[in-house]
Amino acid sequence: MMIIGIAGGTGSGKTTVVKKIVESLPEGSVAVIPQDSYYNDQTHLPLEIRKKTNFDHPDAFEWPLLAHQIAELKSGRPIEQPTYSYITCTRLEETVHVEPRDVIIVEGIMTLYDKSLREQMDLKIFVDAESDERLLRVIERDIAERGHPLEMLIGKYRNILKPMHDEFIEPTKQYADIIIPNGGENARAIRLMKQFIMSALKRVE
Repeated sequence: MMIIGIAGGTGSGKTTVVKKIVESLPEGSVAVIPQDSYYNDQTHLPLEIRKKTNFDHPDAFEWPLLAHQIAELKSGRPIEQPTYSYITCTRLEETVHVEPRDVIIVEGIMTLYDKSLREQMDLKIFVDAESDERLLRVIERDIAERGHPLEMLIGKYRNILKPMHDEFIEPTKQYADIIIPNGGENARAIRLMKQFIMSALKRVE
């Protein structure tokens, strides 16, 4: 089994990189664990307080649970992955059953932040992109998919996304084994990474 952590700022192209890795490997051999599923359970808080959650701060995540569930998969045991609702800003009752696979990908903005999680990874990847490019991607995505107004997105970027990225996400680049510039558009880097993963899996067989 190979545990891969894929980190990078919002809009950096992490999802594209993950998709291309999954597509290159045999069907059913990969399980993707989104870090977003491990936001803290806030059912004990009133909704107006929950809506003020800073989703780009490390304190928003339940790190021990994420590290524990990755350890369970690594030991060959299935997990019940939590699910999270951005509408209610808390965890849902439903879970996702995840079986161990040859490749486990943990993907999220701060996947490389927590030491106990990081130490379980066989390969650590940071997907990089220029800040203005990430901003444009976030604006395009949130206007198209979530209907957010432009002024709100610019304010969110200035007040939350950029300062949180600079303080908590960008520094985790130092832990990466591979840095992929230009996100999912860097075909050569992604091809080399896929070759590395496939050769590593063959050595394990």
